[in-house]
Amino acid sequence: MTSNEPAGPAHRETQSPGVWETQSPGVSVIMAVLDEQAHLAAAVGHALAQDYPGELEVVIAVGPSDDRTAEVADELSESDPRVHVVPNPTGRTAAGLNRALSLARHDIVVRIDGHALIPPDYVRVAVDTLMSSGADNVGGVMAAEGETTFECAVARAMTSKLGVGSAAFHVGGQEGPALTVYLGAFRRSALDRVGGYDEDFVRAQDWELNHRIRQTGGTVWFTPKLVVTYRPRATVGRLARQYYEYGRWRRALMRSHEGTVSLRYLAAPAAVIGCVGGAAVGLAGIVGPRWLLAGWALPLGYLALVGVGGLAVSRHLSPAIRASVPKALATMHLAWGFGFLTSPRSLVVSSHDEDQP
Repeated sequence: MTSNEPAGPAHRETQSPGVWETQSPGVSVIMAVLDEQAHLAAAVGHALAQDYPGELEVVIAVGPSDDRTAEVADELSESDPRVHVVPNPTGRTAAGLNRALSLARHDIVVRIDGHALIPPDYVRVAVDTLMSSGADNVGGVMAAEGETTFECAVARAMTSKLGVGSAAFHVGGQEGPALTVYLGAFRRSALDRVGGYDEDFVRAQDWELNHRIRQTGGTVWFTPKLVVTYRPRATVGRLARQYYEYGRWRRALMRSHEGTVSLRYLAAPAAVIGCVGGAAVGLAGIVGPRWLLAGWALPLGYLALVGVGGLAVSRHLSPAIRASVPKALATMHLAWGFGFLTSPRSLVVSSHDEDQP
């Protein structure tokens, strides 16, 4: 599905912002899952255990997994008529969400992940916020929480401004309009209006969707009242791969949608250029003019910043976790920056701004 295609079987007439026939309109929870055998049952269980008084369903789009994810999804569907399963042959998140959306029956759509554990009041608070704000999409805090020492270090890095900048869904903030939010609870009418998720985007599909919602006159709303637990990557390698992909696709988004460039997103690429360039100049100083050794000031200065800053933002944590925070920060920054700098133009070839009315 591209940005010109409807998100569901057909466009539907829905109520105006903040107005439904009932104060508890039906809610469709959608999720795209791949290799989520260990977490899927708990995620669906939390979604079904909401204190929301209205009708609720869960639609799971299952990708070609290497574990028993498909079997677990089928078992959940067989045990509860509110759970529906649809195949997602590509395994890509955006395609799966669109497939789930095509089966969703209700006027409010709540997106969750296959390992997300939403609290019992999540749907109720989301619907109340949609009604009170008049927004098209509302979301809250991506509350990173680790279990191992390294996961806890990554969680602290991901919830600090030094690690991810000032995005409210990472570090918290006041309720109000935002550029993007974590996951999201949507008016179905907004998803129909923009054509659902753009399947050209393997990553950054949430940011891209929220950009189109805002470009077509809608509001994306952040509220700290919505909190979703997130489990960080467990190893340096997996964290590096995650942030490398983030950087690649954030560059692709900036190419596809003019006006989305932000200085915040240029900080990590600048750090990579400074570290690599400074080290190259410093190495040249070993066999060349001695003044070139000053180039080492850039990578060493960055390491000092990450080291001191990492210890400062984790001062309330255990010594073992504090020792790993600088490593997590450097991995996130440098992998993201390298991905951004090496992102090929062929990653996304279409220009979606031209498609919008």
